[in-house]
Amino acid sequence: MTVVTEQSPDTFEYLLRPTYFLDHDAPEIQEFVDRWVTDRDAPAAKKAVELYYAVRDHVFYEVYDADLSREGLRASSIAVGGQGFCLHKSILYAAAVRAVGIPSRLVYGDVRNHLASDRLKQHIGGDVFFHGLTSVFLDGRWMKATPVFNKLLCRLYGMTPLEFDGTGDSLYHPFDGDEGDSSQAMQFLRMHGEFDDLPYDYVMTNMRAKHPKFVHGDGTVAGGSLAAEAS
Repeated sequence: MTVVTEQSPDTFEYLLRPTYFLDHDAPEIQEFVDRWVTDRDAPAAKKAVELYYAVRDHVFYEVYDADLSREGLRASSIAVGGQGFCLHKSILYAAAVRAVGIPSRLVYGDVRNHLASDRLKQHIGGDVFFHGLTSVFLDGRWMKATPVFNKLLCRLYGMTPLEFDGTGDSLYHPFDGDEGDSSQAMQFLRMHGEFDDLPYDYVMTNMRAKHPKFVHGDGTVAGGSLAAEAS
């Protein structure tokens, strides 16, 4: 799907509705929002930023033993489980912002990712990952937000946490490295598009095709910890 740029949020009323995966009418999502949003009547950007940091830093980033079933990728299940990787965290964020009146979509692309252990790269087949993030409509325009890598993992892997202030894209993850080489920032190699709900079959087909050693049945490879594998 392509991004449209009409200026009225009313145009995107359908992007506020709950869906099977973005089930923000579920009590688990409402409770998540109430925990982290200080005022539901605050400006949209303030709520978007509060929820960004809630998902980024309070939903643990873990790639191993991740549930990739349809039920496991529902926002309500992710809120209860409290962990996952980019697919899970982008879904939870998209649902949470819809719950406070902010239109959202899910975005998928292929990236070269530097937050990966040697073991994970072996399972992935290199450092190019199928990646998920979120697009939100704020102040009359669409912007991308990536509430994925929490502060602890960024510190362990020598990366600067990716910030979001509600005024521009949170997209190109910096990578400090030993010499602060800006060329080592996360690189987007291909964008697959933006979607109104999780395109489950499309995502799983891509995951199985690109990372066959990583996906096992309805989940990911077991027996690891990305934090523990940081060198």
